[in-house]
Amino acid sequence: MEYQIEITPLAIELLSKVKDKREQQGLCKRLEQLKSQPDKQGKALSGRLKGYRSIRALGQRYRIVYRVEQEKIIVVIVGAGIRLEKKAIKKTSTRF
Repeated sequence: MEYQIEITPLAIELLSKVKDKREQQGLCKRLEQLKSQPDKQGKALSGRLKGYRSIRALGQRYRIVYRVEQEKIIVVIVGAGIRLEKKAIKKTSTRF
């Protein structure tokens, strides 16, 4: 079963800040991989982000935060950013 990918306005804003074309392509490729078994990728988050999952992209450089909605067969990407001392997750968590 293949999931659909839905990208929130916040994630679009964060992804638009990535200017390097190779990094953009790498992030898109990683997002496409979430179409297959997204609930088995990454790790489950806790605290304010309980119910969300996190995967790393482009080695350890970027982190993508998402949640899986089984009833709609959809993966909702809620944030992405460079992993600097967990700031990508902290910035994302304060916006929803």
